[in-house]
Amino acid sequence: MTARLSPRPTEHPLHAGLSLTSAPAGPMVARMLALMVALMLAVLLAGCAGSAKRTVVVEDRSVARPTATASTAKAPGAEGGAATTAPSGGPAGDAVSNAGKPGYYTVKPGDTLVRIGLDHGQNWRDIARWNQIENPNLIEVGQVLRVRPEAVAGRPSPRPDRAAAAPSAPATPGVSPQSVPAPSAGAPAPVAVPSTAAVEPAAGDPNWAWPASGPVVQGFDEQRNKGLDIAGKAGDPVLAAADGRVVYAGSALRGYGNLVILKHNGTFLSAYAHNQTLLVKEDQPVKRGQKIAEMGSTDAERVQLHFEIRRDGKPVDPARYLPAR
Repeated sequence: MTARLSPRPTEHPLHAGLSLTSAPAGPMVARMLALMVALMLAVLLAGCAGSAKRTVVVEDRSVARPTATASTAKAPGAEGGAATTAPSGGPAGDAVSNAGKPGYYTVKPGDTLVRIGLDHGQNWRDIARWNQIENPNLIEVGQVLRVRPEAVAGRPSPRPDRAAAAPSAPATPGVSPQSVPAPSAGAPAPVAVPSTAAVEPAAGDPNWAWPASGPVVQGFDEQRNKGLDIAGKAGDPVLAAADGRVVYAGSALRGYGNLVILKHNGTFLSAYAHNQTLLVKEDQPVKRGQKIAEMGSTDAERVQLHFEIRRDGKPVDPARYLPAR
Protein backbone atom coordinates (compact mmCIF):
# COMPACT_ATOMS: atom_id res chain seq x y z
CA MET A 1 0.00 0.00 0.00
CA THR A 2 2.77 2.42 0.94
CA ALA A 3 4.78 1.58 -2.12
CA ARG A 4 1.74 2.11 -4.27
CA LEU A 5 0.97 5.60 -2.84
CA SER A 6 4.57 7.08 -3.40
CA PRO A 7 4.69 9.03 -6.64
CA ARG A 8 7.10 8.17 -9.40
CA PRO A 9 9.89 10.52 -9.98
CA THR A 10 8.65 11.19 -13.49
CA GLU A 11 5.23 12.10 -12.20
CA HIS A 12 6.42 14.82 -9.74
CA PRO A 13 4.33 17.90 -10.26
CA LEU A 14 7.49 20.05 -10.93
CA HIS A 15 8.73 17.57 -13.44
CA ALA A 16 5.34 17.34 -14.98
CA GLY A 17 5.18 21.20 -15.24
CA LEU A 18 8.58 21.39 -16.84
CA SER A 19 7.72 18.81 -19.32
CA LEU A 20 4.43 20.57 -20.05
CA THR A 21 6.04 24.08 -20.63
CA SER A 22 9.22 23.06 -22.34
CA ALA A 23 7.51 22.28 -25.58
CA PRO A 24 5.79 25.65 -26.20
CA ALA A 25 8.83 27.74 -24.92
CA GLY A 26 10.92 27.16 -28.08
CA PRO A 27 8.90 29.30 -30.52
CA MET A 28 8.60 32.17 -28.03
CA VAL A 29 12.32 32.31 -27.38
CA ALA A 30 12.95 32.31 -31.10
CA ARG A 31 10.56 35.17 -31.56
CA MET A 32 12.20 37.11 -28.71
CA LEU A 33 15.64 36.51 -30.17
CA ALA A 34 14.40 37.64 -33.57
CA LEU A 35 12.96 40.79 -32.00
CA MET A 36 16.21 41.48 -30.17
CA VAL A 37 18.24 40.99 -33.34
CA ALA A 38 15.85 43.27 -35.24
CA LEU A 39 16.13 45.92 -32.54
CA MET A 40 19.92 45.69 -32.52
CA LEU A 41 20.01 46.01 -36.30
CA ALA A 42 17.70 49.00 -36.11
CA VAL A 43 19.93 50.65 -33.47
CA LEU A 44 23.02 49.95 -35.55
CA LEU A 45 21.41 51.36 -38.68
CA ALA A 46 20.25 54.45 -36.79
CA GLY A 47 23.75 54.91 -35.42
CA CYS A 48 25.23 54.63 -38.87
CA ALA A 49 22.73 57.13 -40.22
CA GLY A 50 23.50 59.56 -37.39
CA SER A 51 27.23 59.24 -37.89
CA ALA A 52 26.79 59.79 -41.64
CA LYS A 53 24.91 63.04 -40.96
CA ARG A 54 27.60 64.21 -38.61
CA THR A 55 30.23 63.49 -41.21
CA VAL A 56 28.41 65.65 -43.77
CA VAL A 57 28.26 68.56 -41.32
CA VAL A 58 31.96 68.30 -40.63
CA GLU A 59 32.66 68.25 -44.34
CA ASP A 60 30.49 71.37 -44.83
CA ARG A 61 32.41 73.18 -42.12
CA SER A 62 35.72 72.15 -43.54
CA VAL A 63 34.67 73.54 -46.94
CA ALA A 64 33.38 76.83 -45.48
CA ARG A 65 36.44 77.42 -43.31
CA PRO A 66 38.93 77.91 -46.16
CA THR A 67 36.49 80.36 -47.83
CA ALA A 68 36.40 82.55 -44.72
CA THR A 69 40.16 82.38 -44.42
CA ALA A 70 40.61 83.35 -48.05
CA SER A 71 38.34 86.37 -47.66
CA THR A 72 40.15 87.48 -44.51
CA ALA A 73 43.49 87.15 -46.21
CA LYS A 74 42.26 89.19 -49.20
CA ALA A 75 41.09 92.15 -47.16
CA PRO A 76 44.51 93.48 -46.07
CA GLY A 77 46.04 92.91 -49.47
CA ALA A 78 43.19 94.32 -51.58
CA GLU A 79 40.76 96.51 -49.71
CA GLY A 80 42.81 97.39 -46.64
CA GLY A 81 46.01 97.64 -48.63
CA ALA A 82 44.43 99.88 -51.23
CA ALA A 83 43.00 102.21 -48.60
CA THR A 84 46.36 102.43 -46.91
CA THR A 85 48.44 102.99 -50.01
CA ALA A 86 46.07 105.21 -52.02
CA PRO A 87 47.03 108.52 -50.34
CA SER A 88 50.75 107.96 -50.91
CA GLY A 89 50.42 106.39 -54.35
CA GLY A 90 47.84 108.72 -55.90
CA PRO A 91 47.72 112.47 -56.52
CA ALA A 92 48.28 113.15 -52.83
CA GLY A 93 51.55 111.25 -53.01
CA ASP A 94 52.65 113.27 -56.02
CA ALA A 95 51.66 116.46 -54.21
CA VAL A 96 53.76 115.54 -51.19
CA SER A 97 56.78 114.91 -53.41
CA ASN A 98 56.33 118.35 -55.08
CA ALA A 99 55.78 120.34 -51.88
CA GLY A 100 58.41 123.03 -51.47
CA LYS A 101 59.80 122.70 -55.00
CA PRO A 102 60.17 125.81 -57.19
CA GLY A 103 57.03 126.34 -59.22
CA TYR A 104 54.70 124.69 -56.66
CA TYR A 105 52.67 126.18 -53.82
CA THR A 106 50.95 124.60 -50.78
CA VAL A 107 47.46 126.02 -50.15
CA LYS A 108 47.04 127.88 -46.84
CA PRO A 109 43.87 128.82 -44.93
CA GLY A 110 42.02 131.68 -46.64
CA ASP A 111 43.62 131.11 -50.04
CA THR A 112 41.66 131.31 -53.28
CA LEU A 113 42.85 130.68 -56.82
CA VAL A 114 42.61 134.42 -57.50
CA ARG A 115 44.82 135.22 -54.51
CA ILE A 116 47.30 132.48 -55.43
CA GLY A 117 47.41 133.76 -59.00
CA LEU A 118 48.06 137.31 -57.79
CA ASP A 119 50.78 136.13 -55.39
CA HIS A 120 52.55 134.21 -58.15
CA GLY A 121 52.02 136.53 -61.10
CA GLN A 122 49.74 134.12 -62.93
CA ASN A 123 46.23 134.02 -64.33
CA TRP A 124 44.10 132.02 -61.91
CA ARG A 125 42.52 130.24 -64.87
CA ASP A 126 45.95 128.97 -65.93
CA ILE A 127 46.57 127.61 -62.43
CA ALA A 128 43.22 125.82 -62.53
CA ARG A 129 44.08 124.32 -65.93
CA TRP A 130 47.60 123.24 -64.92
CA ASN A 131 46.19 121.43 -61.88
CA GLN A 132 43.06 120.04 -63.61
CA ILE A 133 40.76 121.89 -61.19
CA GLU A 134 37.22 121.84 -62.56
CA ASN A 135 35.62 123.85 -59.73
CA PRO A 136 37.87 126.82 -58.81
CA ASN A 137 36.02 127.18 -55.49
CA LEU A 138 37.16 123.74 -54.34
CA ILE A 139 40.77 123.86 -53.20
CA GLU A 140 41.89 122.39 -49.89
CA VAL A 141 44.36 123.51 -47.25
CA GLY A 142 47.56 121.51 -47.74
CA GLN A 143 46.91 120.90 -51.44
CA VAL A 144 50.04 121.40 -53.55
CA LEU A 145 49.43 123.35 -56.76
CA ARG A 146 51.65 123.99 -59.72
CA VAL A 147 51.87 127.77 -60.14
CA ARG A 148 54.20 127.94 -63.14
CA PRO A 149 53.85 126.50 -66.63
CA GLU A 150 54.77 122.85 -66.99
CA ALA A 151 57.91 123.68 -68.97
CA VAL A 152 59.40 125.45 -65.94
CA ALA A 153 57.57 123.88 -62.98
CA GLY A 154 60.02 122.03 -60.79
CA ARG A 155 63.03 123.81 -62.32
CA PRO A 156 64.97 126.70 -60.78
CA SER A 157 63.38 130.05 -61.55
CA PRO A 158 65.36 132.78 -63.34
CA ARG A 159 64.86 134.71 -60.09
CA PRO A 160 65.19 131.95 -57.45
CA ASP A 161 65.15 134.40 -54.56
CA ARG A 162 61.74 135.76 -55.59
CA ALA A 163 60.32 132.37 -56.52
CA ALA A 164 61.25 130.95 -53.14
CA ALA A 165 59.70 133.89 -51.30
CA ALA A 166 56.35 133.71 -53.05
CA PRO A 167 54.87 130.67 -51.21
CA SER A 168 55.58 132.27 -47.83
CA ALA A 169 53.74 135.48 -48.73
CA PRO A 170 51.16 136.63 -46.15
CA ALA A 171 47.84 134.81 -46.31
CA THR A 172 46.06 138.14 -46.73
CA PRO A 173 48.19 140.26 -49.06
CA GLY A 174 47.35 143.77 -50.08
CA VAL A 175 45.05 146.10 -48.23
CA SER A 176 43.50 144.78 -45.05
CA PRO A 177 41.47 146.31 -42.19
CA GLN A 178 44.76 146.91 -40.35
CA SER A 179 46.42 148.58 -43.35
CA VAL A 180 43.61 151.09 -43.97
CA PRO A 181 44.18 154.23 -41.89
CA ALA A 182 41.41 155.28 -39.56
CA PRO A 183 39.17 157.88 -41.18
CA SER A 184 39.79 161.40 -40.02
CA ALA A 185 37.66 164.49 -40.16
CA GLY A 186 37.59 166.09 -43.58
CA ALA A 187 39.55 164.98 -46.62
CA PRO A 188 42.56 162.70 -46.04
CA ALA A 189 45.86 164.51 -46.05
CA PRO A 190 48.23 163.62 -48.90
CA VAL A 191 51.23 161.54 -47.97
CA ALA A 192 54.66 162.37 -49.30
CA VAL A 193 55.88 159.39 -51.31
CA PRO A 194 59.40 158.49 -50.11
CA SER A 195 62.05 159.35 -52.67
CA THR A 196 63.32 155.89 -53.52
CA ALA A 197 65.56 155.12 -56.45
CA ALA A 198 63.57 154.46 -59.59
CA VAL A 199 63.91 151.05 -61.20
CA GLU A 200 65.72 151.14 -64.49
CA PRO A 201 63.30 149.55 -66.97
CA ALA A 202 64.60 146.52 -68.83
CA ALA A 203 63.79 145.60 -72.39
CA GLY A 204 60.21 144.36 -72.56
CA ASP A 205 59.18 145.93 -69.23
CA PRO A 206 55.84 147.79 -69.20
CA ASN A 207 55.73 151.52 -69.86
CA TRP A 208 54.02 152.59 -66.65
CA ALA A 209 51.62 155.52 -66.08
CA TRP A 210 49.69 156.68 -63.06
CA PRO A 211 46.30 154.91 -62.73
CA ALA A 212 44.55 157.88 -61.08
CA SER A 213 45.16 161.60 -60.69
CA GLY A 214 44.44 162.01 -56.97
CA PRO A 215 46.99 162.42 -54.15
CA VAL A 216 48.65 159.41 -52.52
CA VAL A 217 47.21 159.03 -49.00
CA GLN A 218 48.99 155.80 -48.04
CA GLY A 219 52.40 154.76 -49.30
CA PHE A 220 53.86 151.33 -49.89
CA ASP A 221 54.73 149.33 -46.78
CA GLU A 222 55.97 145.78 -47.22
CA GLN A 223 54.19 144.63 -44.05
CA ARG A 224 51.02 146.73 -43.91
CA ASN A 225 50.21 148.05 -47.39
CA LYS A 226 51.25 146.22 -50.55
CA GLY A 227 50.75 149.20 -52.86
CA LEU A 228 49.69 152.84 -53.03
CA ASP A 229 46.33 154.23 -51.88
CA ILE A 230 45.26 157.12 -54.12
CA ALA A 231 42.40 159.39 -53.01
CA GLY A 232 39.58 160.64 -55.22
CA LYS A 233 35.84 161.00 -55.55
CA ALA A 234 33.34 158.25 -56.25
CA GLY A 235 33.18 157.72 -59.98
CA ASP A 236 36.62 159.13 -60.78
CA PRO A 237 38.27 157.24 -63.66
CA VAL A 238 40.67 154.38 -62.93
CA LEU A 239 43.11 153.87 -65.81
CA ALA A 240 45.22 150.93 -66.92
CA ALA A 241 48.79 151.67 -65.85
CA ALA A 242 50.25 149.82 -68.86
CA ASP A 243 49.25 147.72 -71.83
CA GLY A 244 48.04 144.28 -70.83
CA ARG A 245 45.18 141.80 -70.59
CA VAL A 246 42.50 141.46 -67.92
CA VAL A 247 43.06 138.24 -65.95
CA TYR A 248 40.49 139.00 -63.23
CA ALA A 249 37.52 141.32 -62.80
CA GLY A 250 35.31 140.65 -59.79
CA SER A 251 34.91 140.87 -56.03
CA ALA A 252 35.91 137.41 -54.76
CA LEU A 253 39.18 138.50 -53.14
CA ARG A 254 38.59 139.58 -49.55
CA GLY A 255 39.97 142.99 -48.67
CA TYR A 256 40.03 144.26 -52.27
CA GLY A 257 36.37 144.90 -53.06
CA ASN A 258 35.65 145.25 -56.77
CA LEU A 259 39.02 144.36 -58.24
CA VAL A 260 40.70 144.38 -61.66
CA ILE A 261 43.97 142.51 -62.25
CA LEU A 262 45.97 143.08 -65.44
CA LYS A 263 48.76 140.85 -66.71
CA HIS A 264 51.34 142.83 -68.67
CA ASN A 265 53.92 140.14 -69.52
CA GLY A 266 55.49 137.05 -67.98
CA THR A 267 56.83 139.13 -65.08
CA PHE A 268 54.43 141.94 -64.15
CA LEU A 269 50.84 142.19 -62.91
CA SER A 270 48.99 145.26 -61.69
CA ALA A 271 45.92 145.36 -59.40
CA TYR A 272 43.21 148.05 -58.98
CA ALA A 273 41.00 147.64 -55.89
CA HIS A 274 37.91 149.15 -54.14
CA ASN A 275 36.26 150.25 -57.40
CA GLN A 276 32.66 151.37 -57.59
CA THR A 277 32.15 150.00 -61.12
CA LEU A 278 34.17 147.62 -63.30
CA LEU A 279 34.28 148.45 -67.01
CA VAL A 280 36.27 145.50 -68.38
CA LYS A 281 35.89 141.73 -68.51
CA GLU A 282 38.30 138.85 -68.11
CA ASP A 283 40.58 138.11 -71.07
CA GLN A 284 39.97 141.57 -72.54
CA PRO A 285 43.07 143.37 -73.90
CA VAL A 286 43.58 146.93 -72.61
CA LYS A 287 45.86 149.83 -73.49
CA ARG A 288 47.86 152.14 -71.23
CA GLY A 289 45.60 154.99 -70.05
CA GLN A 290 42.35 153.14 -70.93
CA LYS A 291 39.53 153.59 -68.42
CA ILE A 292 38.95 150.21 -66.79
CA ALA A 293 36.90 151.14 -63.69
CA GLU A 294 35.40 153.92 -61.61
CA MET A 295 36.79 154.73 -58.21
CA GLY A 296 34.76 153.66 -55.16
CA SER A 297 34.94 152.40 -51.58
CA THR A 298 34.01 148.69 -51.79
CA ASP A 299 35.67 146.82 -48.92
CA ALA A 300 37.31 150.08 -47.77
CA GLU A 301 36.51 152.81 -45.29
CA ARG A 302 36.71 155.67 -47.80
CA VAL A 303 36.76 156.31 -51.54
CA GLN A 304 40.21 155.43 -52.85
CA LEU A 305 42.09 153.37 -55.38
CA HIS A 306 44.42 150.76 -53.98
CA PHE A 307 47.03 150.17 -56.68
CA GLU A 308 49.61 147.39 -56.70
CA ILE A 309 52.41 146.30 -59.00
CA ARG A 310 53.55 142.70 -58.65
CA ARG A 311 56.82 141.39 -60.03
CA ASP A 312 56.83 137.56 -60.23
CA GLY A 313 53.94 137.71 -57.78
CA LYS A 314 55.85 139.73 -55.18
CA PRO A 315 54.49 143.21 -54.30
CA VAL A 316 56.92 145.99 -55.18
CA ASP A 317 56.74 149.72 -54.52
CA PRO A 318 54.80 151.27 -57.43
CA ALA A 319 56.46 154.61 -56.79
CA ARG A 320 59.74 153.15 -58.09
CA TYR A 321 58.14 152.25 -61.43
CA LEU A 322 55.69 155.15 -62.00
CA PRO A 323 56.94 158.36 -63.67
CA ALA A 324 57.53 161.42 -61.53
CA ARG A 325 54.57 163.77 -61.26
